[in-house]
Amino acid sequence: MPEAYDRHLVPVFFGPFAADLAARAAALRPRTVLELAAGTGALTSALLDAVPTASVTATDLNEAMVIAGSAREPRAHWRQADAQELPFEDGGFDLVLCQFGVMFFPDRPAAYAEVRRVLAPRGRFLFNSWGPLATHGFGAAFQAALEGSMPDGAPTFLPDVPHGYADPAVVAADLAAAGLALATAEEVTLEGVAESAASVATGFLTGTPVSAAVQAREDAQALQLAVTRKMTDHLGPGPVTAPMTATVYTAHHHG
Repeated sequence: MPEAYDRHLVPVFFGPFAADLAARAAALRPRTVLELAAGTGALTSALLDAVPTASVTATDLNEAMVIAGSAREPRAHWRQADAQELPFEDGGFDLVLCQFGVMFFPDRPAAYAEVRRVLAPRGRFLFNSWGPLATHGFGAAFQAALEGSMPDGAPTFLPDVPHGYADPAVVAADLAAAGLALATAEEVTLEGVAESAASVATGFLTGTPVSAAVQAREDAQALQLAVTRKMTDHLGPGPVTAPMTATVYTAHHHG
């Protein structure tokens, strides 16, 4: 799964937002940075290019991601770590970063409490989360194709999970529950560019939890073809560009 995800989805979805988040991080001039849910290092590399003097510790829950990330971005210190039980001392980081990871934390206030613990007193927590699925050109087209091809019930992973934490009021409440204050919440829309709609369809179908529901079916191959065709019909042939919206948050200790 990391390979398909990394090849088809990461450059299209995460590249533009990694550049955005890295520029925001650089403006804070951090010395010690902790990245949560770093995946294979899309943001990690952008951050180190923007702030080469920073000491960056990149973590992910998934060991396969950590192994791939450390090979791809050896300038960072890589560690397997659960965001809800961070293996770091109190107050050791002046910036904690997370790109499109908070939606996957089972207990967000618990994870945010850990962020608060490892943040220096004047430190910042900078992260982003996808907007509603309708605001993501690729995801919306894929989900529509999936529902059109699986009338008996398409997986709702995309609207429920990556795009299911899109209300800034909910995010603010979760942060407050952990003793963090939301400073800014900014909606950002960037263009994603993919080599083809088929490539993105392949990424969703083989590199996300949607794959399990599809592979379990006897008509898995026919279903994949149908979804890919519908998505191509919607977005067009050849290289495709679509808008993607996320909210970028900054938070800090109360007071």
